[in-house]
Amino acid sequence: MRLVEIAVLSVICIFNIYKIIWFEKGADWTVALIQRVGKIEYDVARSIYQQMFRNNAKLIWMVSVSVIFLLLLRILLNGFTKYFDLVNRGVNALLEEEEIRLPSELYATEQKLNEVKRTLKQRTLEAQLAEQRKNELVMYLAHDIRTPLTSVIGYLNLLEEAPDLPEEQRRRYVHISLEKAYRLEKMINEFFEITRYNLQQITLQKESIDLYYMLVQLIDEMSPLLSEKKNTIRLEADESLRVCGDPDKLARVFQNVLRNAAAYSFPRTVIVISAAENGGAVEIAFQNEGYTIPKEKLRDIFEKFYRLDEGRNSYTGGSGLGLAIAKEIVQLHGGSIEAESADNRVSFVVRIPVEGG
Repeated sequence: MRLVEIAVLSVICIFNIYKIIWFEKGADWTVALIQRVGKIEYDVARSIYQQMFRNNAKLIWMVSVSVIFLLLLRILLNGFTKYFDLVNRGVNALLEEEEIRLPSELYATEQKLNEVKRTLKQRTLEAQLAEQRKNELVMYLAHDIRTPLTSVIGYLNLLEEAPDLPEEQRRRYVHISLEKAYRLEKMINEFFEITRYNLQQITLQKESIDLYYMLVQLIDEMSPLLSEKKNTIRLEADESLRVCGDPDKLARVFQNVLRNAAAYSFPRTVIVISAAENGGAVEIAFQNEGYTIPKEKLRDIFEKFYRLDEGRNSYTGGSGLGLAIAKEIVQLHGGSIEAESADNRVSFVVRIPVEGG
């Protein structure tokens, strides 16, 4: 619109100048001005007008058009420069609290800058929250590591200093030391998991997967963990069920979800794994009996370093990365993962496209 306005204004200006100087009273005014300035006769002034203006008409119009063009171009560039300055101020305001305001002509740019501002603010808050959770988790783990380490050292010292201990007592000390050592190993693995998550870049190697066989293998591997609370797993799935994806990464997803279910299940209850194809995707559901998770916690359950056990019970709370990693892997497959909880039941539903996302 600004370009059209300047083009119309240029035509009007040139036409009026042409009309004033060459037609009507414009020529008479010019001759009279020459006569008055030079104090000469009318005929002489008219002759000068003829030689100066009429005989050099082309040159005069070229100069006039050039001057008007440059003048209006300068005005146009000033307008553009003003907009660039306003956009530059808007960009500088991205980190400020106030909402960005630009002229109506730059409404679309204003909306985009405000959207970027909101996105940056949200990401900053999420990063700060994740960093805070990570720092708290590392502090908790570092504190909790001292207990099993002190126990291991203490019992080993007893075994070394008292070689004549009764056999039953010796076996009990060895058993306790071994349990504490296993717990210490788990905590160290959690530290490693935190570091690896921050450094990793997940890539997929997709292939056709026998999903039923993968779940059966996973159940067998989880048996020792389930036996601690006498839990069992029931698999409900078609043996011919297949899905396209990275077998190692998907196995990690199912393992992380199942570990979470085992950690928070009531003792002596059944964890149900069901899988079926639905609308071009395979839905794998993990359902366990456990305390109902409040809705506000369900929203954060897939966040990095988030743990349900606010009391930070070391034996149930992990690094808070298992579900976050599971979500990232599932999304890379073009799928989704959701959690639901009601009536002391917790369900995780993983959806993976049959043909790969």
